[in-house]
Amino acid sequence: MADRFQVGDIIRMKKPHPCGSHEWEVLRVGADFRLKCMGCGHQIMVSRKLVEKNTRQITKKAQGED
Repeated sequence: MADRFQVGDIIRMKKPHPCGSHEWEVLRVGADFRLKCMGCGHQIMVSRKLVEKNTRQITKKAQGED
């Protein structure tokens, strides 16, 4: 399976962060993801399973790696 997520991508999640933003930047990819809220800058660690389940859209910000 090709990995859909790359560091630098912006993902849109199902539920908003308490600040109101649905958008997160991927800072680390692995068994756990480190995500940064695009609204307030808060960083969280989330399991890969939760990220894959709750992602609505991936915006490829990291270009030039293909």
